[in-house]
Amino acid sequence: MLNPKILRTELDEVARQLGRRALTIDKDWFVTRERRRKQLQTDAESLRNQRNTNSKRIAQGKSSGEDISNLMDEMKTVNAELEAGEAELEQLQSEIHAWMLTLPNLPHESVPDGDTEADNAVVRTWGECPEFDFPALGHVEIGERTGGLDFAKSATITGSRFVTMQDQVARLHRALIQFMLDVHVSEHGYREVYVPYIANDESLTCTGQLPKFEEDLFKLATGSPYYLIPTAEVPVTNLWRDHIAKESELPVKYVCHTPCFRSEAGSYGKDTRGMIRQHQFEKVELVQLVKPEASWRALEELTQHAEIILQKLGLHYRVVTLCTGDLGFAASKTYDIEVWLPGEGRYREISSCSNFVDFQARRLKARWKNPATGKTELLHTLNGSGLAAGRTLVAILENYQDDQARIRVPDVLQPYMGGLEIIASQ
Repeated sequence: MLNPKILRTELDEVARQLGRRALTIDKDWFVTRERRRKQLQTDAESLRNQRNTNSKRIAQGKSSGEDISNLMDEMKTVNAELEAGEAELEQLQSEIHAWMLTLPNLPHESVPDGDTEADNAVVRTWGECPEFDFPALGHVEIGERTGGLDFAKSATITGSRFVTMQDQVARLHRALIQFMLDVHVSEHGYREVYVPYIANDESLTCTGQLPKFEEDLFKLATGSPYYLIPTAEVPVTNLWRDHIAKESELPVKYVCHTPCFRSEAGSYGKDTRGMIRQHQFEKVELVQLVKPEASWRALEELTQHAEIILQKLGLHYRVVTLCTGDLGFAASKTYDIEVWLPGEGRYREISSCSNFVDFQARRLKARWKNPATGKTELLHTLNGSGLAAGRTLVAILENYQDDQARIRVPDVLQPYMGGLEIIASQ
């Protein structure tokens, strides 16, 4: 959520920055309600003072035997006006709060302007595109030949956009997850956590998925406001809801493996074939909570941690800065890491690393006590995939294939595979 003080004092600047996201806000709507809010608060304070004064006069009148009937009538009028004013104020504040929940974060000044992913800016690349002396297959065909991926049976069990993994491909998927966790814990200093796969509506509101993106979620028909998590970002970041950190606890760095569940409501038939855009997939998530002055450095660090996984796997990739039109709702700046897929002949996003600054923390009330001032301040939150396991599996299948659709297991994964070097086709 944006800082209400900025909306009140720098509304034109907020409108300009949100305009970079192609969002036009109704400034008059806000100004009118903000003016009325101030008036109601002033009136309420005046009525409370009047009530306190009358209470003292009534008490004095009772003790001295005076006629206080007029004071009692005046008190009834004051109480009625105060009650009506407080009710209107509560309703107005609720309207303003609901409106503020629909506003995305302000883009950082370094975020390039643009409308679509075509306007994203390439920051760097790593490695070389693999060259094959045979036509490269896509992961669906490789999965069929190895017998490791079965989409048809999954469609029978559940529906489209699900996959069943079998044998050594399933083991490779599990090895990837364990490898990622080990690297992030042992080399990058993250704390591993295990969290619920179901979150309530308050948790999803705190991280920005609700109320705007409910159609992208799987809501459980339990009568309670429960949802399957779309990413570990939701439960992990909410570990710090309503918490005040000591300086010695910062930075907070978590790594968490969970399944993720997304309805893909806005995909409109894109990537329906294969594992690129599924309703259920596995991800290793990195989450950091840091002091405000450290968050931009932390974004570079977190992005590098995700990149190192790809480097250890020997996978060619590039890093792009998302433009304003492609930027996520809660993010102030995002780097996408895109891995090269030979079977498709294109780059595909495998990780998004974002700095949300204080946008999520304001909803979470995630704070730290600054010893220099003795005051509590909002933390900054960041997260990124380290990595999406399914898409990493796809990248390995396509980049490590041979002309017989066999898969060479990357060296760093072989210890997790019992020394297996080759996944053979059936």
